[in-house]
Amino acid sequence: MNQPTDPPIETDVVIVGAGPAGLFAVFELGLLDLKAHLVDILDRPGGQCTELYPEKPIYDIPGLPIATGQELTDRLMEQIKPFGATFHFGEMAKALDKLADGRWKLSTDAGTEIIAPVMVIAAGGGSFMPKRPPVAGIEAFEGISVHYAVRKMETFRGKNVLIAGGGDSALDWTLNLAPIAKSLTLVHHRDGFRAAQHSVNRMRELVKQKKINFHVASVKTLHGEGGQLSGATLSGHDKREWQVETDAFLPFFGLTMKLGPIAEFGINLHENLIPVDTARFETETPGIFGIGDIVTYPGKLKLILSGFHEAALMAQAAFHICRPNEKLRFQYTTSSSSLQKKLGVA
Repeated sequence: MNQPTDPPIETDVVIVGAGPAGLFAVFELGLLDLKAHLVDILDRPGGQCTELYPEKPIYDIPGLPIATGQELTDRLMEQIKPFGATFHFGEMAKALDKLADGRWKLSTDAGTEIIAPVMVIAAGGGSFMPKRPPVAGIEAFEGISVHYAVRKMETFRGKNVLIAGGGDSALDWTLNLAPIAKSLTLVHHRDGFRAAQHSVNRMRELVKQKKINFHVASVKTLHGEGGQLSGATLSGHDKREWQVETDAFLPFFGLTMKLGPIAEFGINLHENLIPVDTARFETETPGIFGIGDIVTYPGKLKLILSGFHEAALMAQAAFHICRPNEKLRFQYTTSSSSLQKKLGVA
């Protein structure tokens, strides 16, 4: 894990997961003047909605006869805008510790530390974990010169960068890193891509201009020592092999769903799901709540609308933990001028 470089952040609620349930939780918490920080391994909000089916229509969201995963996410982001939530994208929740004062400290793999009295797990089916390419010995280079995400572009300035993959991530980072890398080579097992066509066109133009290299090939072997790459052996369809100089390897082979480090948080699990009570959506561990597809309880339905309901009840319970000396007054957004003021519609 990277060492924290900044002092811990303090807030009311930390939400692990920025899918629909996590996003709507920001709204419900915001109505109660509770501030939230969200941590998500993806580089944008939406969770499964935007990662797995951004253009797939969803028909069972109340009031929206039809909406794509991306449209639903965009509407939720617009809805929570008044509450100024802070997002930590591209970070994985790695560790959870109980502090002496009763609050929780969440640490991420990017060195971020967030302290809050309430922790909410809204991680859907778990974390989206990058798929490791079938290259022998790749583990020895991971985190040093093999990276599954780009956290800081400057890390790759002046380096010989090798990218593998044919989706949007591979093409996007090919285009973004080309101007700052010493050299950039993109490899894909075929001369066809799943990425946006304009990105593919831009990539091919850079190849024509000899600013980057593209090979229909696969990465067969990595070379280097002490975790630092020096080169890679590529293999073409004709089994011809050749070496390229490589300081950094970025494989984008897609994502898979795994519970990930959440399994090590000390939370009681049942078949990789988190049992919660249905009055508060709190786990057996006080101060830790669960909402969305990752939770289980009698009668649980894995529907987005269920996650919205769970978020509302969680927020009410969270208020009593975050503001133990204040009285919670239940209000309706349709009739409360104070809530409408918070939403900017008064």
